[in-house]
Amino acid sequence: MKRPSKSFEIALSAIACAFATAALVLGTYVDVLLAAGYLLAVFALMVPLSKEFWWGNALAYLGACLLAFVFNIGGIFKLVPFIMFLGLHPLVNFLQKKFVRKKILHGLVFLGKALWFDGMLLFVWFVLAVPVFGIDGLSFYPVLERYLYYFVFIGGTLAFAAYDYLIFLCQRSVNLIVKRIGR
Repeated sequence: MKRPSKSFEIALSAIACAFATAALVLGTYVDVLLAAGYLLAVFALMVPLSKEFWWGNALAYLGACLLAFVFNIGGIFKLVPFIMFLGLHPLVNFLQKKFVRKKILHGLVFLGKALWFDGMLLFVWFVLAVPVFGIDGLSFYPVLERYLYYFVFIGGTLAFAAYDYLIFLCQRSVNLIVKRIGR
């Protein structure tokens, strides 16, 4: 099978970058759509990976982050989880699937990704949630503060395990959709 041309890689990555940027900007402007914007941006960044364009994915991620920042400078804090973890996660999954062969290494990679996710949650909590967004005014803040590490390292890791598995399945479905497009 013939390798697709560089112009096809650039075009596919540019389309992914445009859709990811639009989803992120819409999500940061409309608070209700923030999670959907993250998810649509992640799906858009999976498109270059379906043709094994990992370099195109990395550039699409970088472009989407920069353009979303430019179009929404006031909402940069809402982009932090995507910039720190969610946007890079599909690329790390692709590299794991492509290069890791032994089951024990898959477990170590999962542990590293889970710690990365938990670190992002702690960063968002300590740097953004309390000082910037004023979470300390909520009625359930004392419970969150007291049991924060349990919530993050147990609940966050379990939530990440489900998210990681679902992203692997979503990458498979994006691969099938892009395969139908052809080329």
